[in-house]
Amino acid sequence: MKSKIPVSVLIPTKNEQANLPACLTSLQPADEIFLIDSQSTDKSIEIAESYGAKVVQFKFNGSWPKKKNWSLQNLPFSNEWVLIVDCDERITPQSWAEIAEVIQNEECNGYYINRRVFFLGQWIRHGGKYPDWNLRLFKHQKGRYENLSTEDISNTGDNEVHEHVILQGKVGYLKHDMLHEDFRDLYHWLERHNRYSNWEARVYLNLLTGKDKSGTIGANLFGDAVQRKRFLKTVWVRLPFKPLLRFLLFYIIQSGFLDGKAGYIYGRLLSQYEYQIGVKLYELQTSGGTLNVAQTPAYTAKLVNQEVEKTAI
Repeated sequence: MKSKIPVSVLIPTKNEQANLPACLTSLQPADEIFLIDSQSTDKSIEIAESYGAKVVQFKFNGSWPKKKNWSLQNLPFSNEWVLIVDCDERITPQSWAEIAEVIQNEECNGYYINRRVFFLGQWIRHGGKYPDWNLRLFKHQKGRYENLSTEDISNTGDNEVHEHVILQGKVGYLKHDMLHEDFRDLYHWLERHNRYSNWEARVYLNLLTGKDKSGTIGANLFGDAVQRKRFLKTVWVRLPFKPLLRFLLFYIIQSGFLDGKAGYIYGRLLSQYEYQIGVKLYELQTSGGTLNVAQTPAYTAKLVNQEVEKTAI
């Protein structure tokens, strides 16, 4: 029997029965697999246990930490190294062979993994979607996800999605990619990005208002790929016509058209996503930093008072 690779895998999940079989199959070389569940109502738990995963329930109390940081702080990992994998991601045999090698190297405390994003069955390799570096493999005692101060916004979920890991020590880059492909339909893509746009709107507002950046990876034009991207975002949030710019950037400037029909659809959806972020940002700015709260505008209150006065007369 082939020995397992001494890595503990962490999978955050909720109702992911469509994606879990392929994900868990790709993770079998790992010594240990934790499924951190948010009270799934489908067959996610049953599937996870059939693949030998340890299921732990997480109940979000509405404040920091969210699911991944909570797991890093509380799970009894058997191994020094942890690998964070989403349910719609797969780790290839080539990546596992490389992981088994690099964790023997004491030079680095973590590694970025490049991700191939598939959409409508096609690899989206243009439009700025590739390379897509994510810090997913690291010594669990050395890394924690940044806090971007978004937990006060409702309907964003209980899991860190676009936050990045802050790691103590040197970081390396793996040569082989992991795969990202959601086996669910476009309804779920749209539903997920509706939640993400709530989160993004708060991030935009924080950037515009100069929110304290301590506890984050920071924005640095001369830093690593993630820090450079964060720096560009501080410029991006101040630009006009962002939905149109998002499409032109993805489809024309970054050659998303080379991905054919799938690339065009993806670009249009990203433009729509940018519009959602914009209107929710406006909602935050005009309602005291709160989303989805019914308030009585000043002019409505005035009309109501006038009608009350007329009735009294």
